[in-house]
Amino acid sequence: FFEKCGNSYFNSVAVIDATGEKLGVYRKSHIPMGPGYEEKYYFTPGNTGFKVFETKFAKIGVGICWDQWFPEAARCMALQGAEILFYPTAIGSEPHDPLLHSKKHWQRVIQGHAAANMIPIVVSNRIGKEKVEHFNGGTSEIDFYGCSFMCDETGEFKVEEKEGCQCMLASTFDLDAIAKQRAAWGLYRDRRPDLYK
Repeated sequence: FFEKCGNSYFNSVAVIDATGEKLGVYRKSHIPMGPGYEEKYYFTPGNTGFKVFETKFAKIGVGICWDQWFPEAARCMALQGAEILFYPTAIGSEPHDPLLHSKKHWQRVIQGHAAANMIPIVVSNRIGKEKVEHFNGGTSEIDFYGCSFMCDETGEFKVEEKEGCQCMLASTFDLDAIAKQRAAWGLYRDRRPDLYK
């Protein structure tokens, strides 16, 4: 949602538990600036940091759109104990290059986050066309392709929406079994943050 705080504007998400209780707000950290995705003109980078929310069913981390391209975001939420990551997004055609179709690249990035952190990821993407009026006076159109999906802790697709279709997706994850598998791999035990500077 569009959030105004003082003189700043944020791209934000409210996390609401199954009981209806508001658990908190995350403000998008990474703000894109490219043809058709010109958010730096109106959004301020988020100041909440990456957060994990304890819901009735799982500890979840939520990033927004452009955040999903950064492995650091997924890792930060995983290190905070997230059991599932969610990325609501709006990605589609690239107005500057009509031959570029980012769908497979986008999906592989998310699958990599899932596998590298051994954590399931749920991604929702909008569909439809949107005409964009640029600040320089030009216009372009983005075709949002949908293709929402869920992948398991190895990055394998559990379910995927067809391109351009609107539907409901559902899957189940055994979070206890995933936690045991994650611990057995030692991905967090063997990290070397002292070398990552």
